[in-house]
Amino acid sequence: MIEALIFDVFGTCVDWRTAIAREVAGVLPEVDALAFADAWRGEYDPAMARIREGGRGYVALDDLHRENLHRVAARFGVAAPDDLSHAWERLDPWPDTVAGLSALKSQAIIAPCSNGSIALMTRLARHAGLPWDCILGADLARDYKPKPEVYLASCAALRLPPEAVMMVAAHNSDLAAARALGLKTAFIPRVTEYGPDQRRDLGPEADWDVIAPDFLALAKTLAHGG
Repeated sequence: MIEALIFDVFGTCVDWRTAIAREVAGVLPEVDALAFADAWRGEYDPAMARIREGGRGYVALDDLHRENLHRVAARFGVAAPDDLSHAWERLDPWPDTVAGLSALKSQAIIAPCSNGSIALMTRLARHAGLPWDCILGADLARDYKPKPEVYLASCAALRLPPEAVMMVAAHNSDLAAARALGLKTAFIPRVTEYGPDQRRDLGPEADWDVIAPDFLALAKTLAHGG
């Protein structure tokens, strides 16, 4: 029985690329906003990798976003204000997200299991109307997905065994890491997360417990015991 669903957020629940490009265009009109957004996101995993691999102590994603902003701005030959890093708190949900989360919330506990900090996830939830029961993720484990500690800390915070928790994500690698620890898995494709030329995560790469086109369909599947 699934007692809680935990969610990847960036890409799975919210459309980061469109929102970041919009914010960049408003502050740095001289750059290609979509290219800047892609480059900024491109610094995300390398910055976390240094922490996951032990080369740096835990640093909240808010601070990594700010560092990455200035690294990318220098590459584009512009100066970006620190405040632009707060754009990650103002991402818009996919069309099915809020209604789907609300439907799922009637069936189980729902919470993010994100690499975003508690502060970032809280402000993003207020902006996007995400109806979480609580905020879980990287701050609890002081590490970043796909490290096992992040998923297990989320389960432990809810006092639930991994097998009673379902990880929901648009990223196959996220689900693979969760499944290895005993969590149930649900794949939701977001085929334009990286724009019209997206090449990865276009479909499921394993027999995940549930594969659904969106959150509303996931809610219906779980309601029927699927």
